[in-house]
Order: sequence, then C-alpha cells, then structure tokens
Amino acid sequence: MTTPPSKNEIQNAYQLIENHIRKTPILQIDGTAFEHDTPVTLKLELLQHSGSFKARGAFYNLISRDIPASGLAAASGGNHGAACAYAAQKLGIKARIFVPDIASPAKIDKIKAYGASAIVKGERYADSLALCDTYQRDSGAIGLHAYDGFHTICGQGTLGYELSEQMKDNLPDTILVAVGGGGLISGLASWFGKKVKIVGVEPQTSCAMQQALKAGAPIDVEVSGIAADSLGAKRVGQMAFYIAQNEIDTILTLSDNAIAKAQATLWNDYHLAAEAGGAAAFAALQSGTYKPKPGEKVAIILCGSNIELEKLADITKSS
Repeated sequence: MTTPPSKNEIQNAYQLIENHIRKTPILQIDGTAFEHDTPVTLKLELLQHSGSFKARGAFYNLISRDIPASGLAAASGGNHGAACAYAAQKLGIKARIFVPDIASPAKIDKIKAYGASAIVKGERYADSLALCDTYQRDSGAIGLHAYDGFHTICGQGTLGYELSEQMKDNLPDTILVAVGGGGLISGLASWFGKKVKIVGVEPQTSCAMQQALKAGAPIDVEVSGIAADSLGAKRVGQMAFYIAQNEIDTILTLSDNAIAKAQATLWNDYHLAAEAGGAAAFAALQSGTYKPKPGEKVAIILCGSNIELEKLADITKSS
C-alpha cells in the first residue's frame, strides 16, 4: 500500500489545482436549532464544480500524472464520473465513464454534458468498476479510482487545507463528514490528523466503513437505500481504511428517513439543494445521532448537490 498523503503533499496539491477549483464558502448557522449552544459551520462543498468535492481529486489526478492518448477511464456512482468528465473537458483529455443503472439521471446528464462517453451498465458501482477495469486494460487508458488511490485522497484532502485556511485560529473541534468509499474522510483525516475530531456518517443501508472497522479489514457489504448512488461503496478503499483506522474518531449510521429530513431542512431553511449523500453529515446533527458537548465547535461538510429538482420537491413535501 502506498504511504498516505502528508500535509505537505496535500498543500502542494492545493497549489496545483486551486486555479481549477472553486474555493467554496463556509456558512455559520444558529446552533440552537439543534439544541446546541454554539454556531455550527457548514462547508458548502456542494457548490464545487460538477456539484461535489470529487472535482478536487479528479483535477489532482489529471494534472499530476502522465495521461496516455487513450485518456482516462473511471467507474462511478455518478459524482466521481461527473467530476472526471468536467476536469477532462477543461484539460482537453478524452474520458470514458462507467456508471451503474442506479446512478442519478442528473449525474449521468452532467457526464454527457461535459463531453465524456457515459457507459450506463450494471446493477451497482462494483459492476461498473469491473467493466471499467476491463476497458482500461484493453485500451491503455489511465484509471481514476473514485476513492482508493493516493492522488484521489490527496486531492480530497485539499478540502481540509482550504477549510483550515478559512477558519484560521478558530478551527472546529469536530468535523462531520459523509462516508462512501472513504476518499473524502481519509483526505480530511490526513490533513487534520488528531488536531480535529473527524466523525464519519453513513446510511444504515450503506455502511462499508463501519463494517470494515468492526471486522478489522475492508469487507464487502450489501448496499441499498436513499444514498446508494453516492455513498454506496460495496467495499471501502484499503488506504482509506488504514487512515480511518488510525485517525478518525468514530463512524455513525442513520436512517434514510433522517437523511431525507435533512435534505428538506437544507432546502426549506437555507435554500441549499443537497443530494442524499451531501446531506448525510447534516442529518447526523439534526437527528441527534451526533450530540455535541456544550461549547463544542462543529463543522459539517455538505459534499454534494446532484439531485433532480423534481425529486427534491417530492422529498420536501413528504418530510
């Protein structure tokens, strides 16, 4: 296994990609809405190019690695594919993206709009990954894994660097972050280390990291539920698991209903359109699954916005 990224490597990655990504804003909201005595900081990464944090890892991969004439190949539940397609378009690189049938139409449309070839086939992300691996071997295209790779984790870690620069001497005590395959949480943990408590949040129906930590190694899990297209990794990445095992505080799980309620609140109260995976960390606080201590400074990563407006409207009506 490659050594996880260092703080210097993450800072260098940020300097390479900062002209290609958005410096997404932070928003402080009243903590009393969650029976908490301290304002809560939202990191609005759902405003990132292509609609998720994944653009960071995609750009760092493509800028820092040698890209063959056959371009890139990536498997994705949707967000990674959209990010790779966007980055490839901006850098003039050919891209082929493999996505499963459960992928959101909004994400598939983005992949196509960015000029990539979208192959929609397979029941789950793991099926798309197998197809992608075959194409990569046959074509010579470079593979960009959604979460299990040094460059991907290093790129996602730039979100931590950016957040620390924005908050300066007022760093949060705790960061809540959604977990799928583990790329984002391991990037954040690589940057902050033990300086900040990193708490992962997974749906009860897609909890690969929690099960891996219980088993002592990455294992296959069943995946379903409201956030399966963004947090539905069948197995967490080996490097992400290693970092999580050593650096993160805990993994929480919560119901699909709690996530849907969080999506409704983010839209109704803050006019933020979040997909299920993007709202999961917020749901942990809103539902009481995570209970801060008095005076604890909490930051929440809102990591994805790729949801059809019609679907969001249905959620806000029913939640």
